[in-house]
Formats: sequence, C-alpha cells, structure tokens
Amino acid sequence: MPFLGSRSHPKPRVALLGVPYDRTQSHRRGAAGGPRAIRAASWSLETYSPALGRDLDEVALTDLGDLAVTDLEPAEMVEAVVQSVKALDPGTVPFLLGGDHTITVGAVRALAQRWPDLVVIQLDAHADLRETYEREPLSHACTMRRIWEILGDDRIVQLGVRSYTREEWRFARSHCRWSLDSLALPETVLAELRARPVYLTLDVDVLDPAFAPGVGNPEPGGPAFSDLCAALRALGRVRVVGMDVVEVSPLFDPAEITATAAAKLVRELILQFA
Repeated sequence: MPFLGSRSHPKPRVALLGVPYDRTQSHRRGAAGGPRAIRAASWSLETYSPALGRDLDEVALTDLGDLAVTDLEPAEMVEAVVQSVKALDPGTVPFLLGGDHTITVGAVRALAQRWPDLVVIQLDAHADLRETYEREPLSHACTMRRIWEILGDDRIVQLGVRSYTREEWRFARSHCRWSLDSLALPETVLAELRARPVYLTLDVDVLDPAFAPGVGNPEPGGPAFSDLCAALRALGRVRVVGMDVVEVSPLFDPAEITATAAAKLVRELILQFA
C-alpha cells in the first residue's frame, strides 16, 4: 500500500523510501514495521492540510516502496540506504520512513557528498550522541555521533532532547550548534539554517508518550502533537534536501495513535518543505 496521495512521476519532487529495520533498536524492538504502519495510517487522513493551505495533489510525490534490508547487518543496511539515496535524481528530496534511527546515517552520508555544507535538524527525545551502545557503534543510540563524524562541529541542531548521558551532554555543549529540550530556536540559529541545505530527521519519540506510545524508548515530558506541528511551522521555509520520520513501533501501538501521528507529520513535512 503506497502512502496517501503518492503517484508515479518520472521526476518526483519527493520520493518516499521505506527502511524496515530495527536491529539496532534498544529496549523495545518493532520499528521494522514502521513504514507499513505509517502508510496504512495515512489513508485515514486527507491529502489537504488546512494549517498549510496545501494539498499533496500539488506535489510530485512518489512512493518507491521498501528497501530489502531487514536481515542485513547495520553497516550493510546503512550502505544500502546510501546507494538508494545517491541513485535519486539530484532534484528529488528523499523522505525515509523508518525503521530505527540508524537509517538516518545512510541518508546523511549520501547527501553530504552532494551538499558539502549540509546541516541536520534533529527532533528527538534522545541525544543519540553515544560513541557506542553495547559495543556497537552503529546503534540508534549513536546516530548523531556518526553524523557528527560526517559533518563536523556546529552542523547539528537538536530540538526536544530531554534524555542525555553525562558524556552526551558535554559532547553536545562542545560540538552541536544547538541542543535543548525546547522546540524553539533563536533567530540567529534560524538565520544560519535558512542559508544552508538542511536534512530534517524526526524521531517520533520526541512527542510525549501520551501522543506517541508506540515507540521503542518512550520518554515522558515531551510536547503535545499540536506543539510539535507549531514548532515545525516556525522553522519557516528552510531549504530541506532530505527528511525522515523514524522509530514507529506498531507492536506497542495497538490503537494506531503513533502511526497516525507519524503519517500526519509526513504529510505536513512534505507540504511545508517540498
């Protein structure tokens, strides 16, 4: 089942790509089912966004289906994502449906070759800046550390983060452009983002578990869905060259609350930034 409003286009503006992978997910696995659940939930929505005044019918949106990555080792999965993103037309914005957060490493690695001044906006409850997690450097708990290795200092903006180890807190203070539990950014940081190509990665656990219970690592104290949408709109029209929504775990989402929230976020992100 393709995502709502997607059709076949010879040169799509946005290409959805599912990455059904959860081998690096900690605590509660299940994110491999995320792409399917998000697509299924999308059909409960309309293609039109009243908040943005736009419709998916206005966007050349193609759903390319899922990558065959479920049984791959983490490094092999990341490389499969790299090659799939690199294969897209330079004018197409890749939009990954996760899957655990490690999939983002592949997308950023591919796009950083095309956009040397790329910056990443991360919306997430967790910093994901660990050097390793259980001796594995390619873990969803290490995603932003691997991305820092690709991009370098002051190229990562973290919003909504309310869970750090002591080491992650110190690392973020020294190496990230911005990292706080707030969803708001100073105008100085926004001005910098508007001048650069941006990859936007949204871990659904940035939401309070009341609004997104179906995730691997729920973290209390997050924003409501409406607050997250308002924060995204406050980013304005930054130049987004790639996006993802990750960490939906249908096994822990019996009422499909999380999948439906994720599907609506996908729609809003496409309509705002494509």
